[in-house]
Amino acid sequence: MGRLSVLVMVLAVLGAGCGAPPSRAITVMVSGDPAERAVYEALVTEYTRRFPDRPVTLSHVPGTGDYLRRLELDIAAGAPADVVLLNYRRIAGYASRGDLVPLDALLDASTTLDPTGFYPQALAAFVIDDVTYGIPQNVASLVVYLNRDLFAAAGQPLPAADWTWDELRAAARALTRDRDGDGVIDQYGFASEVSFYRLIPFIWQAGGMLVDNQQAPRRLLLDTPEARAAFDWFVGLYTRDHVAPDAVAEAATSAQQRFVAGDVAMFLDSRRGVPTYRASATFDWDVAPLPRAAVAASVLHADGFCIPQASDQHAAAWHFVEFAAGPVGQALLARAGRIVPALRTVAESPAFLDPAQPPASARVFLDQVPLLRTVPAHPAWQAVETVADEEVERAVYGFITVDDAIDQIVGRSQPLFGP
Repeated sequence: MGRLSVLVMVLAVLGAGCGAPPSRAITVMVSGDPAERAVYEALVTEYTRRFPDRPVTLSHVPGTGDYLRRLELDIAAGAPADVVLLNYRRIAGYASRGDLVPLDALLDASTTLDPTGFYPQALAAFVIDDVTYGIPQNVASLVVYLNRDLFAAAGQPLPAADWTWDELRAAARALTRDRDGDGVIDQYGFASEVSFYRLIPFIWQAGGMLVDNQQAPRRLLLDTPEARAAFDWFVGLYTRDHVAPDAVAEAATSAQQRFVAGDVAMFLDSRRGVPTYRASATFDWDVAPLPRAAVAASVLHADGFCIPQASDQHAAAWHFVEFAAGPVGQALLARAGRIVPALRTVAESPAFLDPAQPPASARVFLDQVPLLRTVPAHPAWQAVETVADEEVERAVYGFITVDDAIDQIVGRSQPLFGP
């Protein structure tokens, strides 16, 4: 889109934003479990309470995969939702096809949103080739959720801020139990979603690099000694130490469901699980930073509000985005537990650091912000992750070796980066 076209669009949006209400209700599409859905329903309710002449319909698709497939189909049909919530890892693909509205001029003209008020790591993640395509709601990281009751029952000390891989492994072994003596593990010391994204921060911690060039990646660097060591350590928790659910156990009950039920001592997750844990967990729980190896590092978990180009309600959509990503919207989302606010002032406020609401160690998330790294902004990154997820899962569940998984991931992903 040329500069003149962008200017015309911005003037039209700003002009419409100052004029009559939209001709129809706008649709905002999100994904997540039932507790997350309730959070966004509350956000929409508050918005329409404040702006009764601006109706909003919330569209909720539970699973991430189904959500992305639905969005692709809606865009192809020319009828996407007016506002969509996207993880920063997905932005490049849509931006490369011209599917998202550039937001820089709107952001610069906004009297609600101040770019300098955001954590730089969060806002920069939505910038592709110097163009902003999303306004971040959060600046979360991967952390370790702890069942404090299981730690106490086992006489196991809680993790220190500078704990190590070896200490996580030792704690996981001590906390894995066959509680009823039937020969089947029913309390696991560790559990995680099995995915490439969960593995990535450990590659960095081992001193490895994810790709050959962060700005213009041509291949994954999983076949280095550092990356291989991280991969082997993660897989070993499942295949050697047996402190995490295997394929049969995971198929019966997901890792997250086991944590909520009180059957997992340590669970890797981002901030998004908090509404569910507050609503359903009946034990004392908290969070700890990731353990470290050669260096301390974590991976950014950030979602942003985006406006599809094919929407015919850009002005109304932007009005909602300003509210949702602004101080009022982020405070509401933070109090509900869904986000680590991308706005510094909200992150440092009681809306996020409320001592009466778990997790008690919420500041752990803020302490991780300087350690956050991102994956490359590449149009094919979603496809790269899909390939890698398949092989990581096969290795974790013992169907192939770590070396074979690395060979498969590197080989299968190579063509996706382009000639």
